[in-house]
Amino acid sequence: MTAIEEIFRAEWGRLLAALIHLLGDFDVAEEALQEAFAIAVTEWSGQPPRNPRAWLYGTARHKAFDRLRRQARFAEKQAELAALTPEEPVSDFENDEESGVPDERLRLIFTCCHPALAEEAQVALTLRTLCGLTTEEIARAFLVPVATMAQRLVRAKSKIRGAAIPYRVPPASELRERLSAVMAVVYLVFNEGYAAASGAALVRHDLCAEAIRLARMLRMLMPNPELEALLALMLLHDARRNARVDDAGEIVLLADQDRSRWDREEIDEGRSILQSSMRQWRPGTYALEAAIAAIHADAPSAEATDWRQIVAIYERLYALHPTPVVALNQAVAVSMVDGPDAALPLVDALSEPLAGYHLWHATRADLLRRLDRFDEAIENYRHACELAGNEAERRFLTRRIMGVQIDKILSICTQAFGY
Repeated sequence: MTAIEEIFRAEWGRLLAALIHLLGDFDVAEEALQEAFAIAVTEWSGQPPRNPRAWLYGTARHKAFDRLRRQARFAEKQAELAALTPEEPVSDFENDEESGVPDERLRLIFTCCHPALAEEAQVALTLRTLCGLTTEEIARAFLVPVATMAQRLVRAKSKIRGAAIPYRVPPASELRERLSAVMAVVYLVFNEGYAAASGAALVRHDLCAEAIRLARMLRMLMPNPELEALLALMLLHDARRNARVDDAGEIVLLADQDRSRWDREEIDEGRSILQSSMRQWRPGTYALEAAIAAIHADAPSAEATDWRQIVAIYERLYALHPTPVVALNQAVAVSMVDGPDAALPLVDALSEPLAGYHLWHATRADLLRRLDRFDEAIENYRHACELAGNEAERRFLTRRIMGVQIDKILSICTQAFGY
């Protein structure tokens, strides 16, 4: 990773938050900061200045200044812009004592998760603004078309601008009402790290580690059983990270993973936190997902996995959170208990809401493969490959296509020659 890429990851959210706070306009702030980074690529020549954050902020500030002048809005912002020194960003996001949030990144997340917006819009806007995820990556996380997510982001920004909603760190008294959205952001950041929507690598360890760090910080700040369950869930999944890809970076399915490479300390910690959470409160969605992850973690082998219990937990999870993805995961569990014949109708029933979801096509393809319906399996694997944004996933799906083609040839030979 180049120096400028490291700075982008470390400083994007902080700088953008300071610019939005100053300008009151997400679009102008984002466009100005993008221009500043583009100029840095050319002018730094691989060697950042002594204070890259101040350089980027000053450059973005001047670009925003120019944009506002062109938009005939310079007069109303001139005094605010002139009041700031060009060297360092002045922001309410640094050293904010009244918020009660000791971590800067958490303060930014709480700031983005404004209750005047629908929670889904809060989460999407935070992922876009703070985490730097693209609209395509956010749309994939929410399983909606890119155009739909773009419209939602535009509407959220317009509402903030039109209603003059203050972009500031909330006081301590307002933190709890924003906690649900903040937890959703943290979990989606983890998911993007655990199975990256795009790029060459399946796993982004930096995002997984950051999400776990933020969850630990939240747990200290405002203890909550469902927050504990979220932390347990991420720990139980993260414990498998070293076994999820081989030395060449290729995907290894759960059933084929070397379980000796799983992090037993993380598993033990996750299980302990989950048990504590369940003693305090009726299990919510994070707790139920964590319970499923714990069953996988406790099984000494893939064959020893208690799939009947997993099916039962998915039934409870779907009752609380009836989404197509939960239903798809439940169908996979059903296939492990009752076979692919029983699961295929459940998967087919999800064809409309999950038509653009590559894992729906991959799941259906696997069931068809197990039923020896090779041509249909190949077709679904090809659709999955077209929809997958991650290069490691595309390579895996390509190998599956080749494997099914071989199975088809062997099946023809067996029928024709009896061997």
